[in-house]
Amino acid sequence: MKNMLTTISNALCRMTGRNVGARVVVSRSFADFTSQASFDIKECELHRLEEGPPLKAELTREQGLQYYRVMQTVRRMELKADQLYKQKIIRGFCHLYDGQEACAVGIESGINPSDHLITAYRAHGYTYTRGIAVKEILAELTGRRGGVAKGKGGSMHMYAPNFYGGNGIVGAQVPLGAGIALACQYKGNNQVCVSLYGDGAANQGQLYEAFNMAALWKLPCIFVCENNKYGMGTSVERASASTDYYKRGDYIPGIRVDGMDVLCVRESTKFAADHCRAGKGPIIMELQTYRYHGHSMSDPGVSYRTRDEIQEVRSKSDPITMLKERMLTNNMASVEEFKEIDIAIRKEVEEAALYATSDPEPPLEELCNHIFSNDAPLEVRGTNPWVTLKSVS
Repeated sequence: MKNMLTTISNALCRMTGRNVGARVVVSRSFADFTSQASFDIKECELHRLEEGPPLKAELTREQGLQYYRVMQTVRRMELKADQLYKQKIIRGFCHLYDGQEACAVGIESGINPSDHLITAYRAHGYTYTRGIAVKEILAELTGRRGGVAKGKGGSMHMYAPNFYGGNGIVGAQVPLGAGIALACQYKGNNQVCVSLYGDGAANQGQLYEAFNMAALWKLPCIFVCENNKYGMGTSVERASASTDYYKRGDYIPGIRVDGMDVLCVRESTKFAADHCRAGKGPIIMELQTYRYHGHSMSDPGVSYRTRDEIQEVRSKSDPITMLKERMLTNNMASVEEFKEIDIAIRKEVEEAALYATSDPEPPLEELCNHIFSNDAPLEVRGTNPWVTLKSVS
């Protein structure tokens, strides 16, 4: 837990230039607030397990404020991406994560920075929680030189230490995650790999090949299905004969988790990671969550579900509001403190957007760089026989 908080804290310090752990100056002193509280969390449904995650979660004031800041930053970043896309500054594929923030923050708080994570193309949130600055993420979306992948990866291909993307092929990251877990086992480093996929990818054949190998070799892999109820524009009930995704591993244990509650996700991830580190093999987590935007920016998201449905989830289950209300009800923070955090986040995102729209695009000479891992420059033929480019790694 301390490692995770340090990682997020350091990342936020780099991005905002301020100490995340510092108190926001408000009318009340630190002594006025409750420093720690215990909360009831929803019981997980279990498959092939005698016991599951705990039914209570401890939360310190410091943790709560950090979780809130990170989730709110991801939310604001995605809303800014929506705006830039509608202005035609961001082009191409763009899958937004707003509504699902508790999944990313909960998972990160349940594993260590040295553990590994790989996901599908809805990757902006995890890129941020793995330590990449908002401005580098937005600059990547706008195809600028200062982007996390130097402007050549775009929305679906962002990377960070121990974070392997961002993968555009539906379900293809799952066997790659199993391979990363195999490397962890081979090295004996007591690390785990979190391999994420959506309900839309849950019927892919390659998942079950990866499940089989992971179970045979007892790989330390947490397979996570982020079930946001719709695979593109198709509801899970119309796409899957069985929507019990946590049972889909058959011979692999599984848990179904409230993916809108950051504390429930955190405790479940800790449970799953402990399972893997104990040498018991893989485990499946189904996170029941919801996306507010459509599948991608080309999908308005209201042709296959109603606006009332989206609004109901926002009003009853929003992960940021849930955490905020818990902290306010238990005197762990003040309304003024949350307002100060929100103002700082808006400022950070606006400055990041300015950077992402003013930073230069990568020059043509860099087009073919980083194709190969070897050091020696290679010649790459251009669009006609008379144009050659250099590939420098």
